[in-house]
Amino acid sequence: MVGEVAPHSGAADVDVGGVAAPLLIGRDGDLVRLGQVLTNTSALVLIEGEAGVGKSRLLDEFLSSPAGAVHSALTAVCPPLHEPYTLGPIVEALLATDVDTVANLDLSGLAGALRPLFPEWAEHLPPAPEPAEDASAARHRVLRALAELLDKLGVNLLVVDDAQWSDDATREFLLFLAERYGQGPSLVVAYRPEDLVGDPWLLHLSGRLRPHRARLRLVLNPLDESETAALASSMLANQRLSAEFAQHLHAHTEGVPLAVEECVRLMARRGDLVRRDQGWKRLPLDEIVVPPTVRDTVLEHASRLDQSTRSVLRAAAVVADPIAEQMLSQISELPPAEFAAGLAEAIAHRLLHLRDHLRVSFRHVLAGRAIYDATPERERRTLHERAGRVLETVTPRPLAQLARHFRHAGDGKRWGRYAELSADVALETGDETTAGALLHDVLTNGDVPAEQMCVLVEKVPFGSFTGPGRLRDLAAAVRRVLGRGVPDPGVEANLRFQLARILNDMEEFDEAHAELERALPHLDRQRASPAVAMMLLGWPRGRPPAARHLTWLDRAAEFARSLEPSDRLRVAAGRAAALLQLGDERGWVEAAHMPTAARTVRDRRIITVGYLNFGDGAMRWGRYAEAGRWLATARRLAVEYEQVRITDLIDSTQLHLDWFTGAWDGLAERSAALADTDDFHPVSRVEPIMISGLLRMAAGDLVQAAEEIERVVAGARDAGAWDTVAEAVATLVQIRLREGRPDEALTISRDPCEVVAEKGVWLWGTDVVPARVQALLAVGAVPQAQDLVEAFARGLGSGRLPAPQAAVLDCRGLLAEAAGDHASAAGLYGQAAAAWAALPRPYSAALSRERQAGCLIRAGAVPDGLDLLTDVLSGLSSLPAKLDVDRVARVLRAHGRPVPRVWRGGRKGYGSELSPRELEVVALAAEGRTNREIADALHRSHHTVASQMKSAMRKLGVSSRAALSARAIATGLVSEPGTAAGD
Repeated sequence: MVGEVAPHSGAADVDVGGVAAPLLIGRDGDLVRLGQVLTNTSALVLIEGEAGVGKSRLLDEFLSSPAGAVHSALTAVCPPLHEPYTLGPIVEALLATDVDTVANLDLSGLAGALRPLFPEWAEHLPPAPEPAEDASAARHRVLRALAELLDKLGVNLLVVDDAQWSDDATREFLLFLAERYGQGPSLVVAYRPEDLVGDPWLLHLSGRLRPHRARLRLVLNPLDESETAALASSMLANQRLSAEFAQHLHAHTEGVPLAVEECVRLMARRGDLVRRDQGWKRLPLDEIVVPPTVRDTVLEHASRLDQSTRSVLRAAAVVADPIAEQMLSQISELPPAEFAAGLAEAIAHRLLHLRDHLRVSFRHVLAGRAIYDATPERERRTLHERAGRVLETVTPRPLAQLARHFRHAGDGKRWGRYAELSADVALETGDETTAGALLHDVLTNGDVPAEQMCVLVEKVPFGSFTGPGRLRDLAAAVRRVLGRGVPDPGVEANLRFQLARILNDMEEFDEAHAELERALPHLDRQRASPAVAMMLLGWPRGRPPAARHLTWLDRAAEFARSLEPSDRLRVAAGRAAALLQLGDERGWVEAAHMPTAARTVRDRRIITVGYLNFGDGAMRWGRYAEAGRWLATARRLAVEYEQVRITDLIDSTQLHLDWFTGAWDGLAERSAALADTDDFHPVSRVEPIMISGLLRMAAGDLVQAAEEIERVVAGARDAGAWDTVAEAVATLVQIRLREGRPDEALTISRDPCEVVAEKGVWLWGTDVVPARVQALLAVGAVPQAQDLVEAFARGLGSGRLPAPQAAVLDCRGLLAEAAGDHASAAGLYGQAAAAWAALPRPYSAALSRERQAGCLIRAGAVPDGLDLLTDVLSGLSSLPAKLDVDRVARVLRAHGRPVPRVWRGGRKGYGSELSPRELEVVALAAEGRTNREIADALHRSHHTVASQMKSAMRKLGVSSRAALSARAIATGLVSEPGTAAGD
């Protein structure tokens, strides 16, 4: 009861019923801005604010206002699930509408992809389409189908509240809608920034918005002191608060509306408020307790309710999601009358509220979490078990919720079953992240039998994991089961095979190989696993000699003969790629039999990856024209089969090829974009990082180049990728030699050269062997250099390996030069330069010609040498390679030759103007196309388009795509969409 100072003032006591619902305070301007921006045909609104600041309240007020009522809105609320279920908020929002059937919506056949999400509508949905070849394609298909469903339902405003808890698929759906060409629903996304620290998806959402769409970001800040007082006053019959009370309330709630509301209610219930002189004051601070957090407030609030109400609150807290009254009653196990009374009181106290279709949920998630945390552990387990059993009666079964409830109930068997089923649905819809999280949780935290573990690990999409942590968890879980002993040898072998797959993905190749060798004798010969195991053992990772890899690859080929066609193709493609990495000519014979079209969905990925690997192999051999053709085919297939993630790997290999062939225009921007690609495994980033380091070295930035190359060496060495280590170390050696540090160059080049020699894969010596020869000669170790060159030439034999054979000529030139035989050295360098140029590899050719010119000068043929150096200067300038240009120019000047002004880097001829390729990109951007659509139209990678877009923005002095389009149209650089050029 609230105390009365004047007994005859006529004021009424304030109890629960006397504290009114608060008005919306301090948000009038936000409501106006929201209404204005949503009058546009299509807009994006981001509403940012901390927990309890009033985002949901603002949305409720807007949607119930005249401005909001004109919209056909769909509101999706993201629940704070431990593992969010695939597209759950959107699905639940649609199911909560009054749409009972989709039979009359005239949906296209694409809508059949929605069957896993809406089994209750299955009889009215089109047949399920043919399975997509990979997860990204399946996910994209579902997003398109879901967008079509919204269009058919006439939804023109999609509201997503509590987006910080959204699942990855829901986020991708919002990105998809933002990127759509033409009209689409306006998007309103409300979220807590504190729960999205380091998560850039909202930046991506805003950045991908079509230029024709309006956008607005509302940041809801806590209320100031006067607004806090106004909010509290609206709850207390609009009577004013004393200045001291308002100051105290603001200081202890920091103006967070939810905290203000709950504190006022708590103080009113505790009798800590008094009304005096038509206003409200609080009692002295030592006589009341104001909770410092919302959680304390909620718990205090709940503690003053009767037992039946608290039982209802605990049941609702355990359920977490909105749930029908009848089901909540069953979970609480209260007598019907007690449940009804408890629910009514919880709603009256504004802890719970009724949503559409009489579903019950907490008004504030924080309140529900506070109740959950305060519920004794034993009672929580009991409630989770009840919730699971009640939800098992629902059709369709909410699989993710069931997995969560049985997990916390300690029912491992049911948890595992529902987690697997939920993961299956996620995989069917292309949501690998959710599937991976569900399976990871049950495998690492559940008590999974060995046989079931084999099945579940087989389903885990390793590519959905970022970083090594979850893979390490899985490996530890499998090892625990193995450590307990597995009686069945076949099950044990299969489990070891799965462990090897995990270790292989972690790039722990030595351990992976050991497990594969232990598993092989007992693997089921009726399945493909033995052949796959042999193929994995054949991949040249780690330090085992090439002969061992070749033995495994030959055994894999023999075993694969009895397999099904798809499995044979899988083994053949992997075997061919491995042979090429080993420098074995047989790889080309295998590659020649690779089909250009897939017979089955499963074959699509095998074929695309096969062409990618063959392109990589051709590049490493020095067969650059072939590499380009292999990669072009891989790109065509990846686009045709919607293999988005593979496209990035193709782009990375193309980046490397462009470095070799001298196509350096825009290479730095492309390498930076690829290195930042979220989908890349950290090890996959080393290739673009290496190209960045090579470009920096050529530009003369040796310090930064060395830092990047050292990162590459460390990452590749940890992964056992000695081919990459060798190439990267070669660059680092060149840097150290140019810095005058030959001893360090000698030290860092020892290990990779020893590995190349031990393995007998001299293909990997193309760059590192000449680099080590230079280091050896720099310290006077001529005999060792001679031995290394002879071993290199002997190891290559007579195979058609153009790049390493050109490197041998350079090495022989280095030896001749060190011996003082400058005429012979000049001839050898000339042969090397011609060999490099034939590939073509212009940078290496120019460096060989530079050495040739130096030897000609020292041999007395000064004019010839200087003429050749002049040509070299021109070639290096065209790349451009500033460091080398400056060095060559100094030699020419020292001999009295005039040196023309050379280009110092950057795009030639355009300066601050847009290049023709940039103009093409800007023109399509002005039409509202996305980067990926532009890339498809211009047959470029989306990373190239992104770098050209960024360059155009910089040149035109703008910071957004919308501003870029407007500036380009205003200045006449491009025509306005819909207007013919010249009109």
